[in-house]
Amino acid sequence: MRTIQQLFDLKGKTALITGGSRGLGLQIAEALGEQGARLVLSARKADELQAAQAHLKGLGIEADWIAADGSQESEIARLADAAIAKLGHVDILVNNAGATWGAPAEDHPVEAWDKVMNLNIRGLFLLSQRIGKLSMIPRRYGRIINVASIAGLAGNPPGSMETIAYNTSKGAVVNFTRTLAAEWGEHNITVNALAPGFFPSKMTKGSLERMGVEAMCAGVPLHRLGDDEDLKGAALLFASDAGKHITGQILAVDGGVSAV
Repeated sequence: MRTIQQLFDLKGKTALITGGSRGLGLQIAEALGEQGARLVLSARKADELQAAQAHLKGLGIEADWIAADGSQESEIARLADAAIAKLGHVDILVNNAGATWGAPAEDHPVEAWDKVMNLNIRGLFLLSQRIGKLSMIPRRYGRIINVASIAGLAGNPPGSMETIAYNTSKGAVVNFTRTLAAEWGEHNITVNALAPGFFPSKMTKGSLERMGVEAMCAGVPLHRLGDDEDLKGAALLFASDAGKHITGQILAVDGGVSAV
């Protein structure tokens, strides 16, 4: 029987993390890398990936990176193939890359809708499909972690954010997670999703400036926003053998917002 430390150990495992250059993706990279996983980070901008690589190196974590646009089919294929080439295989796939757009539903641009959908759900599907087919299914092992959002579990409070495309895409991520988990369980692949509440980031900067920290915390039972540690434990559970009998689950990391 393995110890708790052994169950959470990721030495010898490999991980591809999209949107890994900053924010929640970088936080997850810190957690998996600290536990021994070999990492490849992906995002669109090479300079941000280089900065993330340097940041991780300062923590004693070695990581490689691949710049790619997760909304483009050819780029997704290139990313999957290059990650497998660098790592040998992919044990853990973290689908974190995402985009949002704020506009009233009646005026929401179709182009913006397509941009959000292409990255947040279409790209996530295509990358999962390719990594699954080329690496996880043949090896009969895989951990897929999708970063959804509590925005995919409910609508927005009146007078707050106007993000219909984002909420819709994250709702799709939730049911994608459940459906893929049921289908790929026979291959010993677990598929779970993290549903973060509000975390300060480049993506949420506008909402935070407009509404203010106090207002954002008002409806949170723990009266705080997510910080740079709050996703680490949950991500590690889904990535490691400590969570080997957990699949198809959506874990809200939101200070209790989804409970009220």
